[in-house]
Amino acid sequence: MKKLLCFCVLFLLSINVPNAHSAEYSIEMLNKREDGQKMVYSQDIINIDVNDTVKWTPTSKGHNVEFITVPGSMDIPKKSKTSKEYSYTFDQPGVYLYQCTPHKSMGMIALVIVGKDTTNINEISASKVVGMSKKKLAKLIESIDS
Repeated sequence: MKKLLCFCVLFLLSINVPNAHSAEYSIEMLNKREDGQKMVYSQDIINIDVNDTVKWTPTSKGHNVEFITVPGSMDIPKKSKTSKEYSYTFDQPGVYLYQCTPHKSMGMIALVIVGKDTTNINEISASKVVGMSKKKLAKLIESIDS
């Protein structure tokens, strides 16, 4: 009976092992970053593993997260509420492009790279972004390719 109990406990522990290694990352939505850039996220590119969570926190009112491009046909909420904290756990590898809806023309865009998978980078390059985001997206993609 003890062997059966030990087996059951070990089995249950092994099921939770992948979740034990997932991490949570924080990104702030900023009016101004330490490097002087305005209307930005605290990180332009973040590299995470599959099943990691990113939490976006507005440091002032008026910012949100709106996903423009996601790998494959994933069912991901397209847009968070303005001025509200938002979290998402990424369970599919690839590059995710997101922006702040009110400040997208000012270049407030960023990327999440999940599982070091950049196979959808051409789709990201072809994404419809506006204003200053066009130039910034080109720079972000260039920094990934380097």
